[in-house]
Amino acid sequence: MRQGRERPLTVHHLNQLLLVCSLVLLIAVAAVRISSRSGLPSLLVYLAIGVAMGQDGIGDIQFDNAELTQVIGYAALVVILAEGGLGTKWKEIKPVLPAASALALVGVAVSVGVTAAGAHYLTGLEWRQALIVGAVVSSTDAAAVFSVLRRIPLPSRITGTLEAESGFNDAPVVILVVAFSMAGPIEHWYVLLGEIALELAIGAAIGLAVGWLGSWGLRHVALPASGLYPIAVLSIAVAAYAAGAMAHGSGFLAVYLASMVMGNARLPHWPATRGFADGLGWLAQIGMFVLLGLLVTPHELGDDILPALLIGLVLTFVARPLSVVLCLLPFRVPWREKALMSWAGLRGAVPIILATIPMVEGVDGSRRIFNMVFVLVVVYTLVQGPTLPWLARKLRLGKGEEAADLGIESAPLERLRGHLLSVTIPEGSRMHGVEVSELRLPPGSAVTLVVRDETSFVPLPTTGLRRGDELLVVATDPVRDTAEARLRAVGHGGKLAGWLGTGDDGGRRG
Repeated sequence: MRQGRERPLTVHHLNQLLLVCSLVLLIAVAAVRISSRSGLPSLLVYLAIGVAMGQDGIGDIQFDNAELTQVIGYAALVVILAEGGLGTKWKEIKPVLPAASALALVGVAVSVGVTAAGAHYLTGLEWRQALIVGAVVSSTDAAAVFSVLRRIPLPSRITGTLEAESGFNDAPVVILVVAFSMAGPIEHWYVLLGEIALELAIGAAIGLAVGWLGSWGLRHVALPASGLYPIAVLSIAVAAYAAGAMAHGSGFLAVYLASMVMGNARLPHWPATRGFADGLGWLAQIGMFVLLGLLVTPHELGDDILPALLIGLVLTFVARPLSVVLCLLPFRVPWREKALMSWAGLRGAVPIILATIPMVEGVDGSRRIFNMVFVLVVVYTLVQGPTLPWLARKLRLGKGEEAADLGIESAPLERLRGHLLSVTIPEGSRMHGVEVSELRLPPGSAVTLVVRDETSFVPLPTTGLRRGDELLVVATDPVRDTAEARLRAVGHGGKLAGWLGTGDDGGRRG
């Protein structure tokens, strides 16, 4: 910030600050609509807001605190990973977990090596600087990928692989960037690999343990207000990160796994929790990108544009495809899916955040590294983002519409030893036309109320259910999970679910 005489902070200054922050958030929220229509990831709009507010923009804000940016970026990344983990469907990533793990570990190593070699020989960077650049840009961003693919339903093998890879690969990349940025000689590669394996193992163990304990606690302890459940879930996720980091493990892997465990545990008041996490994730992204935009000095980027483009060419057309092909060889993935996953390696906020690490550590040329990473992320997101849906259509990887999942919210009735399930039948659900008796709910559960067209009534066994209906289902503790699974199975398979090969396992909640 500019140096000058310190002035006391008054209520008037606070009001001005709140007004500016509110306007920025409103503009950023409006930018979501722009990005959805243009097909561009919204991160570019948020970065543009930060740049416009910076020292070369209309705001003329002088900001160069890389350490503060790194701290806030880490905090935002924890929230984003938590939100991503909560939204990860176990049934989609379970079949592709080995492939995603290979991409997140072996794929990162291949990408770092190839990109670093390109950066060293094509742009003349020293090996330490080249390795830092290679590590920084080797992390993919699921938010950027799915923000442009959300209008195209893809096979679950592709979405599950990309989502799990992006959740897993942040951890090893952070470890590599920190190791390459430390003062002194880089340790032997086998020592570094051992440290990475140990940190990942510690982070995974803590994340799974915290997620399971948190899920068990939230399912067995009724909180006094439904609004406390979203706060509790996010608090547990943040605690997983802190515990993992304090145990010298990977806190990022811990928070992602803990959130994924809780996200698949059918917690009470889940829709409210999911909505809260989604909103908090958006807020974290907006704040992080705006701050990163402020840190950039546009007039200093000129000399780094060409090197950034050359490194991006190596990363996009050599390193990423090579890592995908090598890692997916044992899994017999069709070439069309490999082609899409090669092109879908979008880089988002994580590389720009990681580029602040060498700046904080005082690595020679760290400002140049940050500038090149910034240019690379912006340019290649502009190129890859709008073309991803086109490529998916050309490769004929879209799939037909599936039955929509039910929206089920559970409220525990602790003193009555039961649960009240609020069920919404969406468009596309195969529960449409099914009679109440044909639900075949387990003994100990029953549909007690139906709300239709703003009118509520007690249904008869012969009452037919319709799209848009809201049902209140009462279930005792022992049959709560079975009743919910049965409802989801009927929503996906209709009245014959369980008889014609459709299992009663309704999958994960919506």
